[in-house]
Amino acid sequence: MRVVIADDAFLLREGLARLLTEHGHEVVAAVGDGTTLVEAVVAHRPDVSIVDVRMPPTHTDEGLRAAVEARRLVPRAPILVLSQYVEVSYADDLLATVNPGPGAGGGIGYLLKDRVAAIDEFLDALRRVAGGGTVLDPEVVGQLLVRRRRDDPLRELTPREREVLGLMAEGRSNTAIARALVVSDGAVEKHVRNIFTKLHLPPDDEQHRRVRAVLTYLRG
Repeated sequence: MRVVIADDAFLLREGLARLLTEHGHEVVAAVGDGTTLVEAVVAHRPDVSIVDVRMPPTHTDEGLRAAVEARRLVPRAPILVLSQYVEVSYADDLLATVNPGPGAGGGIGYLLKDRVAAIDEFLDALRRVAGGGTVLDPEVVGQLLVRRRRDDPLRELTPREREVLGLMAEGRSNTAIARALVVSDGAVEKHVRNIFTKLHLPPDDEQHRRVRAVLTYLRG
């Protein structure tokens, strides 16, 4: 994959670059501020960008706002955002950039920085975001669900179907969901079909329907 890294912390930026290079990926740009991130995404059209939420000058949400701007200029540009803490509003802003219509692609991830230490899982999440998936940290998913509406669009789902959809929101494949729930792949496929039916998602591209189902789950 061709990757852009945006983080104002030199050591983390260089560490990510070395990690990616060692695993066969090409870092086409490594930058330390939001403005340069946007320029790099527009210039290089990377397969995925890794972006720290907090960057200069105020170290609040410059990275996030730059990621949203990059998605505006390069629609569906895959972005994996890293954050020190869970900020639900940041996840909301990222999800708002996902087009739920025809030709939709997720290409969005929001992970806590601690997850980078689990190298294989981190690289897997990066690949899934690059492939158009939506990958959210379990802690982010949990906090988003606290705000569910009374007229919950998922009210028709069974507890098991909600559990499956929650794992989908974390970006897990059917096989990974089956392992987590200790059930067969076939059982998970059946639950996924039921979820699509109950959420009134007509036959379409599988990835497209998964993105739409996850958006329904998180936006409530």
